Amino acid sequence: MPRSNPAGDRRPLLYVSRLLPDAVMLAIRRRFHLVNEPTPAAPSRAELADNLQRADAAIVTLAETIDADLIRSVPHLRILSNYAVGYNNIDLVAAARQGLVVTNTPDVLTDATADLTWALLLSTVRRIVEGDQLIRSGAWTGWTPTHFLSGEVTGRTLGIVGFGRIGQAVARRASGFRMRVIYHTRRPVPSPEPWTHVSLPELLREADMVSLHAPLTDQTRHLIGAKELAEMQKSAVLINTSRGPLVDESALASALENGTISGAGLDVYEEEPAVHPGLIASKKAVLLPHLGSATWAARVEMGMMCLANIEAVLAGKEAPNRIRTDS
Repeated sequence: MPRSNPAGDRRPLLYVSRLLPDAVMLAIRRRFHLVNEPTPAAPSRAELADNLQRADAAIVTLAETIDADLIRSVPHLRILSNYAVGYNNIDLVAAARQGLVVTNTPDVLTDATADLTWALLLSTVRRIVEGDQLIRSGAWTGWTPTHFLSGEVTGRTLGIVGFGRIGQAVARRASGFRMRVIYHTRRPVPSPEPWTHVSLPELLREADMVSLHAPLTDQTRHLIGAKELAEMQKSAVLINTSRGPLVDESALASALENGTISGAGLDVYEEEPAVHPGLIASKKAVLLPHLGSATWAARVEMGMMCLANIEAVLAGKEAPNRIRTDS
């Protein structure tokens, strides 16, 4: 496809792989010429390649895999702005080799994701979804002293795996529940807070709730599998609002069925939108459809950050949120 605008239109050519919130789309239409009309649906590989080849810049999501072959086919593309904080969907080495700038949206979704983590944690521990379903079924016969007994959150130990911006935001919220916070990451994080850096095995043994906030790399894929789940307390719950492949879903489904742990709250999955049938069948699992950043404010700010990065690069300036291969 030729890379050209309608006559007289000098706006840069922009590809947007998914329909974004109205405020973002309004800003895009004012500043750029769209090479296509985005929809909520995921583009096919062929559609992705065709539209990237026609664009000066692109906004893509975690759901779109931008591999080396695809990058080599778009030599005129100047920037890929990833509408996410993660970027494991893009081959950074291939992009760097071609001089293609890659950016992400850090910080803006920290609070939204941390809030959702706590929503999942409380829902899982206190059996909120089960209670809601009972009411809606019409089967509730009234209060009894032994009905829907659950664990507690206040005063317990929260273990956080991955202690970047979101992990620390989750930890700060734990103070309102008078929780002990332990965390595992490659190296201790300097902080005045009473947070304790521990090994992963120690965290799994001691935590009443384990919350995952690590990036997805070759080293963290299936970070939590059958062995790690067996090291957790039987009363513990696992929360994942980070990356689905951090958890071996088959092992988790078995652990819930066998009582190895008491519950799980998930917002991300190994093969989205597919979810392991054992998790869907389990009453011990609270499952959300990847809502971590799904607030109006966060999603609009993510889009505006993408635009700021794109406009900087097209103006010959440094992108504020550029990802480098050594990052």
